[in-house]
Amino acid sequence: MKKAVMVSVILLLCSVSRAQEIAPAQASGPAQPATLGPETRMRTLEQQVHTLADEVALLRGELEALRDAKSIDARPENRALLASAHLETGAVGSSSVAATPEAAPQVSQTQVSGSAQPQTFGGATGNAKLLNPDISLIGDFIGTAGHNNVAPAPSMELHESEVGFQAIIDPYSRADAFISFGETGVSVEEAYLTFTSLPAGLLMKVGKMRADFGKVNTIHNHALPWIDRPLATNNLVGGEDGIDDAGISLSHFIAAPKGWFMEGTAQVYRGDSDDLFRAYRRQDLGTVGHLRAYRDLSESTNLDLGASYARGNSAGLATAGKPSAFFTNLYGADATLRWKPLRRAVYKNFLLRTELFWSARDQLSPLSIFQTQHAFGMYSSAEYRINRRWTVGGRFDRTGHATAATLTDTGFSGILTYWPSEFSQIRGQYRFGHLAVANPGDFSNANEFLFQFLFVMGAHGAHPF
Repeated sequence: MKKAVMVSVILLLCSVSRAQEIAPAQASGPAQPATLGPETRMRTLEQQVHTLADEVALLRGELEALRDAKSIDARPENRALLASAHLETGAVGSSSVAATPEAAPQVSQTQVSGSAQPQTFGGATGNAKLLNPDISLIGDFIGTAGHNNVAPAPSMELHESEVGFQAIIDPYSRADAFISFGETGVSVEEAYLTFTSLPAGLLMKVGKMRADFGKVNTIHNHALPWIDRPLATNNLVGGEDGIDDAGISLSHFIAAPKGWFMEGTAQVYRGDSDDLFRAYRRQDLGTVGHLRAYRDLSESTNLDLGASYARGNSAGLATAGKPSAFFTNLYGADATLRWKPLRRAVYKNFLLRTELFWSARDQLSPLSIFQTQHAFGMYSSAEYRINRRWTVGGRFDRTGHATAATLTDTGFSGILTYWPSEFSQIRGQYRFGHLAVANPGDFSNANEFLFQFLFVMGAHGAHPF
């Protein structure tokens, strides 16, 4: 490289001296007058400048070519290729040619250009990557120790493996799909299309989705702050899957007092949600309504309030009459208080949440008499993140049964979570339950220890908070 720079400087100096010699010769020629006019001098200087500029550009091109050749030769893989080229040329008796400095760059560049071709970016390969959705996998491994005679769980299980596909379809919509792989089979947990640019500020979702009823019903298992779900959601809101059905959802911002954010959501579903709703006819649709109010109390504290309603035909009716005449009405209220001082401690936060549920279920009594069971349920939970790695929390549960309101379950849990990173969690939970059995007044106590390992691979979008 130093030799190339010296050669360039010498050529440049020679060009300057050559230009200086041409100017006096032209001025002293017999055809030139004794004194040159200003225009002639300017033209002469312009010609000299153009000549120098062309020569400098030529030298720069040669210098860049030398730099590129040297950088290519400096790569380890190209050195190996060059060495093999020398060996090959030596084997055929042309070692003198291979040893010349002019032949070496030519051989290495030929070999490198052939090997570097697949490493180019852009074109068809880059466009194909842009068209692929964000893909993620979340594993949820759960173990249980202790005794529970009412609702026993396996000692160990890969409770769920959730594969997510998320992508922007066009400037007006996006798609989200979550496929759940469990030990009992495969199911579509959610798969819906969201239209973000509708008139009047509407937001529409179409597909299979978790209903916007309360807070816990909208959260996937891996995003819960506990290993299990509250007793109230198991007894009154359809269990682990909850209200999860195919339908259409419309959301809209609502005018609110100063400092408040309000959103209203109306949803219509097919009417099938496990043990909660059942569509016996095509017109047996389910409906869900939700009203949310949010307010920042301070820079680090906010309050989130909600009211929900759901209605559908009662599931699990073994009757030869008109099952479509039996309905289940659900009412819910939720409140969440969050504290997170971002300026002072990024990894410190506190969350307090309470949900209330009322269930009015039409069914037949053991004597085949029409009746409506009115059951109440609730839970309260608190969660405090101590630092970047550790989180502690607790939860209290109390609920009746949708089909037998006189049976009441009570329980509490203590939770400890360790975060090795943002992509994995290790959680332990002690759970006590005072669980009702077949007859009112009869209970069975459950003492269990649960542990959980969660891991995330790929880009998984955030769920509603």
